[in-house]
Amino acid sequence: MKIHEYQAKELFRKYHVPIPAGGVAFSSEDAVKISNTLGFYPVIVKAQIHAGGRGKGGGVKLAKSSEEVRSTAESILGMSLVTNQTGPEGRLVKKVLVEQGLNIKKELYLGFIPDRTTAKIVIMASEAGGMDIEEVAEKTPDKIIKVFINPLSGIYPYHCRDVAYGLNLPADSVKEFTGMLNRLYKLFTDCDCSLLEINPLVITAEDKVIALDAKINFDDNALFRHKDILGYRDIDEEDPLEVEASKFNLNYIKMDGNIGNMVNGAGLAMATMDIIKLAGAEPANFLDVGGGASAEMVENGFKIILGDKNVKGILINIFGGILRCDVLAEGVVQAAKKTGITVPVVIRMEGTNVEIGRKILSESGLNLITAVDLKDAAQKVAAIANS
Repeated sequence: MKIHEYQAKELFRKYHVPIPAGGVAFSSEDAVKISNTLGFYPVIVKAQIHAGGRGKGGGVKLAKSSEEVRSTAESILGMSLVTNQTGPEGRLVKKVLVEQGLNIKKELYLGFIPDRTTAKIVIMASEAGGMDIEEVAEKTPDKIIKVFINPLSGIYPYHCRDVAYGLNLPADSVKEFTGMLNRLYKLFTDCDCSLLEINPLVITAEDKVIALDAKINFDDNALFRHKDILGYRDIDEEDPLEVEASKFNLNYIKMDGNIGNMVNGAGLAMATMDIIKLAGAEPANFLDVGGGASAEMVENGFKIILGDKNVKGILINIFGGILRCDVLAEGVVQAAKKTGITVPVVIRMEGTNVEIGRKILSESGLNLITAVDLKDAAQKVAAIANS
């Protein structure tokens, strides 16, 4: 789950990580009130969407007076902000963060991520912070420091020193930075984060270390432990079909293709998407209904796939283990009758009660295309894609 910058900074504040003074505004009037409480100019007005690259897209601007704050907020609020992470359609801006301007001496990059290969938490840092950090990672990866932490033993002073000295911090800033690094690590582990990123982390002219930006993602599977964090969820920033799927505990991710697919098991779903591509088409989604899916879950999954207007056909690929083939067939028939399907549906299934499932499909009176194996399913999907 992603959250907004202002929400991430609320968590920073709880963990005593220094951030600029400011607040979130939903209108230009609110923005002016916040800037007036800061007491001095310039201030920064920042669009709040779930995407990076906002500065390059025109979503981060400097304002030197209350009049500029008003006009800047008016220009950002309601805009469709296009960045390298939003796609060409952009994201509608509904709120802005108004913060004090800082006298910045140096910009740095700092991030925490879990590393599955080593089963450790990695602190990544670079002196080349700011808007072009992606280019730094691609062209000069040697400029990025990586410090690995065993989560069973936790963070130690030498970890912090390695990062601080690797960033060539001023001597007066090292103690403050190492304390902040410890608190960020605690936030990362306490809240089951999958990403914590500060870009830029700045050193001011007064040698203060301040998180000018904040980005935090959370492990969805751990959110049951964090009801307060779940309250940060902004469904306006999520794809409507993915929001709908989450209501039924379906693992659905929308993609840009034309062939919808429904599968039980993440590995089989990935293989099915490969089959669709090999057939000359493009997958419209990832949908894993899971091993314990009911007929109702299958029905809801079917409806969600059909909710994507780009879908020209559907491939259902089920291995009947925990999810029996007859249960799948019943769900498909129910969904087909209720939604009135207008696209071809190819069904390939094997496993428990497969003959019963095939009988249910054949006696349904619906135009459902059955496939005997994966090769047959691929050929039939290709025919749909090329029609």
